[in-house]
Amino acid sequence: MNTRELLDALTVAERLKDTTRHCYTSKGRHESVAEHSWMMTMMAFFMKNEFPEADMNKIIQMCIIHDLGECFTGDIPTFMKNETHEQTEKNLLLDWVWSLPEKTRQEMMDLYAEMEERKTLEARIYKAIDSLEALIQHNFSDLSTWSENEFELNLNYADDRVTFSEYLTRLREDIRKDTIQKIKSEN
Repeated sequence: MNTRELLDALTVAERLKDTTRHCYTSKGRHESVAEHSWMMTMMAFFMKNEFPEADMNKIIQMCIIHDLGECFTGDIPTFMKNETHEQTEKNLLLDWVWSLPEKTRQEMMDLYAEMEERKTLEARIYKAIDSLEALIQHNFSDLSTWSENEFELNLNYADDRVTFSEYLTRLREDIRKDTIQKIKSEN
């Protein structure tokens, strides 16, 4: 990727710094999509020794690029997103990816295909991290920022995404315990 292509790509990716998510930070500010992606990469880094058989570099790459489509559509919370939203985001993202230099385009297309299929260990770990990070961030935020449906969602969401791993299953259970404690202590 030449320097101009790099700067052009960063111009698009930078939008995620100002694209807010439904989640709030522990200090009460809307979290950006970029911050969500960063925290996911931190989670992958910290748990790398729990998955010695996985390519953590690939997982980190998946975490970095997974929400780039939101540069074009903004963030739509999981519980509000429908197939039309998903297809629009995918189409806009792919239009942009196709504008990138061939090597970068192919690397990203391969990663997106693997992420969508969720057949590899790396893709399953990435997807679990994506879901669990949102739950962790909700536990960091004040209960007053939660929508009514998130009380139940935070107790059950992502259970199906961790069953392949004893470690991630334990992490999910600890997150659930933190959620229960948070709800009890703030009510």
